[in-house]
Amino acid sequence: MAQVHSSATEHALENQRVGALQIRVAVICSLIQMCDGYDVGSIGWSVPSLTHAWQVAPSAFAVAFLWSNIGVMVGALLAGPIGDRFGRKPLLMLSLAIFGLASLASAFSPSLGFLAGTRFFTGAGIAGGFAGTVALTGDYTPQRLRAMMIMLTFTGAPLGGFIGGLVVAALLGQGFGWQVIYFIGGGFPLLLMAISALWLPESPRLLAARATLTPRHHALLQRLEIAHTPGEAHGLDVAQSSPIKMLFSEGYARQTTLLWIIFFCSLLNLFLFVFWLPEVLHLVGMTPAQAVFATSLYPLGGIFAVLYLGWAIDRFGARRSLAVHYAVGIVFIGMISLVAMPYLATLAVVLLSGLTVLGSQTGLNGACGKLYPARMRVSGYGFATGVGRLGGIAAAPLGGFLLAKGLPPTYVFLSACVFAAMAATATAFLALPGRQASRVAMAEAEAAG
Repeated sequence: MAQVHSSATEHALENQRVGALQIRVAVICSLIQMCDGYDVGSIGWSVPSLTHAWQVAPSAFAVAFLWSNIGVMVGALLAGPIGDRFGRKPLLMLSLAIFGLASLASAFSPSLGFLAGTRFFTGAGIAGGFAGTVALTGDYTPQRLRAMMIMLTFTGAPLGGFIGGLVVAALLGQGFGWQVIYFIGGGFPLLLMAISALWLPESPRLLAARATLTPRHHALLQRLEIAHTPGEAHGLDVAQSSPIKMLFSEGYARQTTLLWIIFFCSLLNLFLFVFWLPEVLHLVGMTPAQAVFATSLYPLGGIFAVLYLGWAIDRFGARRSLAVHYAVGIVFIGMISLVAMPYLATLAVVLLSGLTVLGSQTGLNGACGKLYPARMRVSGYGFATGVGRLGGIAAAPLGGFLLAKGLPPTYVFLSACVFAAMAATATAFLALPGRQASRVAMAEAEAAG
């Protein structure tokens, strides 16, 4: 049985109005998410150039992909306890610093081994970033709009991949070296550190639980119509025990297990495309610039999915919305794998693959942020992402292995059809987040009565 929190503060936060403050939080979190989208694409964008610069086979870059995802897994597992216990803003600031500095270091890589090492730290940094943004956006969003708002912030990730892909394709076409990819990737998050320090607030629940507050924090709580009682955490939905333990208690064990399976399959497919699509397109005849441009349409499709999928999850629940979305993705993945298409048709199918594969993952992020209550929101999402990144880790050697076997390059993506079917099946057994919230709301009403 879920623990019930029925204070006036909780009621105010779960029913807050969406105004300038909430929009500011969502915008800054979206900008932080852009770092993730750019980072995910950056290693794939650099491979076509680095295979020539370093005279190494494409399959050798699996080690860099591998360490990037190991870094994300480590960062995601650490992000939960830090964000739920010590604050969302400190987690985000630390994550941006690690990510930015490591990305700049990538630009000076003299070898594949050095690049793999820097990719570990960029992965660790960005993992804390997207876990923190999910939690903070959820903290500043009413329950009825939570999945939609979290998904809107996650448009930053595909937008970062899309805009970044266009910029990188143009710069590579103008003769710039691969290093420019990582200079851009390092400068932007360091700029966001300054923006976040000035304008990004801390979680109102964590502020309300503090013994003392600054005048600025007092004003923030008053703006949210929250009365602060020094040191009083009773009735607040904040972590009082281990958030990790809570993931498998209070009625969340089944949801947690299913989410981990779905995240694993979904992120394996996502990273199989991100890591290997540029090189596969290059191997079938595209120039590096053409391959990067075509790949940039993949995250653009993920942006389009937000236009309807977040609403569908809030209205109909994750089970129906996401299960259908994952299943439809199998069609477009199969077309890339098995059908020889002209350039324009390939661009269209890549876009539709992003709509379903990346769009489904974005929807899953929103559903996860709505499913877990505030006291375990960073841990719930962070651990799901950490376990899911095992799928991303598997995507690197899987793609390299299939390419090394001498199969047609596009056959790399046939395995993605299987994992999309597994994700659709697991999602079909996932309870609707809306029903979970309704049960808690009914329990609160009964307790208050």
